[in-house]
Amino acid sequence: MAGEENFKEELRSQDASRNLNQHEAAGHPHSWSLEMLLRRLRAVHTKQNDKFANLLDAVGEFGTFQQRLVALTFIPSIMSAFFMFADHFVFTAQKPYCNTSWILAVGPHLSEAEQLNLTIPQAPNGSFLTCLMYLPVPWNLDSIIQFGLNDTDTCQDGWIYPDAKKRSLTNEFDLVCGMETKKDTAQIMFMAGLLIGSLIFGLITDKMGRYPAILLSLLGLIIFGFGTAFVNSFHLYLFFRFGISQSVVGYAISSISLATEWLVGEHRAHAIILEHCFFAVGAMLLTGIAYSLPHWRLLFLVGGILAIPLISYIWILPESPRWLMMKGKVKEAKQVLCYAASVNKKTIPSNLLDELQLPRKKVTRASVLDFCKNRQLCKVTLVMSCVWFTVSYTYFTLSLRMRELGVSVHFRHVVPSIMEVPARLCCIFLLQQIGRKWSLAVTLLQAIIWCLLLLFLPEELKSMTILVLTLGKFSLAATVTVFFLYTAELLPTVLRNKVKDMKTEETSSDDMSEEAAKNVILNAQILRLDPYPVSNPALKQFNKEEANSQAP
Repeated sequence: MAGEENFKEELRSQDASRNLNQHEAAGHPHSWSLEMLLRRLRAVHTKQNDKFANLLDAVGEFGTFQQRLVALTFIPSIMSAFFMFADHFVFTAQKPYCNTSWILAVGPHLSEAEQLNLTIPQAPNGSFLTCLMYLPVPWNLDSIIQFGLNDTDTCQDGWIYPDAKKRSLTNEFDLVCGMETKKDTAQIMFMAGLLIGSLIFGLITDKMGRYPAILLSLLGLIIFGFGTAFVNSFHLYLFFRFGISQSVVGYAISSISLATEWLVGEHRAHAIILEHCFFAVGAMLLTGIAYSLPHWRLLFLVGGILAIPLISYIWILPESPRWLMMKGKVKEAKQVLCYAASVNKKTIPSNLLDELQLPRKKVTRASVLDFCKNRQLCKVTLVMSCVWFTVSYTYFTLSLRMRELGVSVHFRHVVPSIMEVPARLCCIFLLQQIGRKWSLAVTLLQAIIWCLLLLFLPEELKSMTILVLTLGKFSLAATVTVFFLYTAELLPTVLRNKVKDMKTEETSSDDMSEEAAKNVILNAQILRLDPYPVSNPALKQFNKEEANSQAP
């Protein structure tokens, strides 16, 4: 054992660039060095040499502490879905008519129907025009009834909504008669917030920690979600929606980082899948509440009130021990690990805690520019971006197609949300049986089949079209969950959340698929970021010792 440890220390201390040049000069292909490193990562996967994984084992692999942590991610996921899809229920279609209350000055006892008949032009089919009115005249009521009105113009004093059963943003801010495009502006602002929020919270998560990032995102959900109920202009509504979208994506980034860094093995995948399931539950909850409330402001008031208890997360959420170690906060890391062990009714051996110490040196510093400098990273990132774009584009296209068919907004949300729960749960079985890559291929193939089938369905088969659209969203929901996991594991840990300080203990993960391991090693070799550089003599010695250890 002592010789093996000394040998490992020798490997860690050698210069990366020198060994890489020696390796290339000797004419050896990358494959046999890659294979040796893969064996090392498999050893890490089985937790033979990963001190931090051994610590997590001592804490309890999935004890009460980890179960509570995963459960705590569910409630904010519900509220994130609630606020994310609220736009769909506050822009309900309304039929407007010009406000012609001027005629009440000469005919105060006119009914609403009589008022419309005298002051609103009619179409050839007898229906009232929604965006035109007769101009006021200084006549008495009898003259108006006898001779009628002829001069028309656009609405001068706003609109009325006599058929409206609920108060929505449409009739609150008169988003009619040429102002309908403002509804699309709200969606654009929300998407822009998701983009900018992902960049901002990616940096916050790495620089300040997972815990502060989660608290900031939850605070944003409460402030912007609750505050939306009190806006007095549409532009202010757009500003609050922009803030909510950043909070939604910020929580998604930081919560996944925190949960996965406390978990090992398949528990990570299960935690992400369950969090996605509760996101679908939030969409169902939103649909039920929106259906029962008569005013759009009440919807945001209820959402804000439900989000207020999330303030308690200040006292119950822990920080990630991996992030604390990466930032050199060893004492804090030991404290949070000991607390987790006490909750799980475990005791961490003192020798394991003593081994938890600062890395001796930083190897290098990585940034988002490495995505452009590294050919392998650039290729992987480009492919993933194309897949993400295609999946997102297809999902929203299916949603728009369902709206074009005249399906009610409540049906468009509740049925796909119900279907998404089993779709995401099925991912657990797929991931266990065929792995990340083939699970992604299967779910994508299913979505492609449903989308192609839509091209051949006649418009008369409306019910069949709606069914295929629902099944397509079912497949895409599973695709998003699988690809979310696959993306997180495919990139090197050092570049996964935009920018990190790459340290000697942080370049390999304690649980990786073989595909992810190959990708990490290849990236490390190209970037010369390999924390355990291997020279040819060291490689021979390692292979010899490994062969002797495996001999009967």
